[in-house]
Amino acid sequence: MSSRYTFGGDEHIFVEVDEAMSLEAFFVSLSMTNAVRDANIKGVTEICPANASFQIKFDPDQIHPDDLMKELKRLEAEAQHGEHALDTRIIEIPVFYQDPWTHETLMRFRERHQDPDATDIEYAASINGYDRVAKFIEAHSGAPWFVSMVGFVAGLPFLYQMVDRPRQIQVPKYLRPRTDTPRLTVGYGGCFSCIYSVRGAGGYQMFGITPMPIYDPEQKVSYLQDFMVFFRPGDIVKWKPINREEYDAAVADVQAGTFVPRIRNVRFSLDEFNADIDGTNAKLMEALYAD
Repeated sequence: MSSRYTFGGDEHIFVEVDEAMSLEAFFVSLSMTNAVRDANIKGVTEICPANASFQIKFDPDQIHPDDLMKELKRLEAEAQHGEHALDTRIIEIPVFYQDPWTHETLMRFRERHQDPDATDIEYAASINGYDRVAKFIEAHSGAPWFVSMVGFVAGLPFLYQMVDRPRQIQVPKYLRPRTDTPRLTVGYGGCFSCIYSVRGAGGYQMFGITPMPIYDPEQKVSYLQDFMVFFRPGDIVKWKPINREEYDAAVADVQAGTFVPRIRNVRFSLDEFNADIDGTNAKLMEALYAD
């Protein structure tokens, strides 16, 4: 994997880790941005990791662009010989699949969809070879997901499925974007799942909704009082299917300030994952549900 470095105007350096989306590319991007942050390079003002790439903003009056470019390449060379591991969190996210609110919304936009006669999740199940939606939900929720990027919309996470490529879910976005998407919709586009942090336009297929707020600029939600954005790049997510009764109970707990997300600290090794994907995922699940 060879990164491509380019200047973006006078104040940015853009680094494309790989053209293909992969856990390896996300890991390199995250490791590099963490290394830049830890190096505390004079003149660096912003660090923005993305899917298989990252961008650095700098003050050219404090550091020459060529000097920063050399420093970034040096850090990348060091990272290639370092340990491919990350101290992170694994988080359980409840999902009410096929909820009435995203269903009402998707029915208003069938003329923009590839299959106007099916719901989004029925379409996704069909093109991925599942004869029943229940089997598709099992596939979507059965393995953990890696948060490769947070952004585009404030607090919105992009999540990549942690399975071998033949088992990865692939679903195209709408033919034309919707003008409405309910807040906290769990969506899917390309190879990424996501959670819509706010209500707004969108083109991802809608599978369900979570009762768990992930962005609160007023910081009134109990677990968002320290920081308004819940997710961090490198987080690992496990979807938990819930029913309407469980959804309503979770919403009530959020409003009462008593909802506590299930979170465990874990160490994730990319080398161990590549050597035994299912075994590594099983260990992650054990850590998440250990009392």
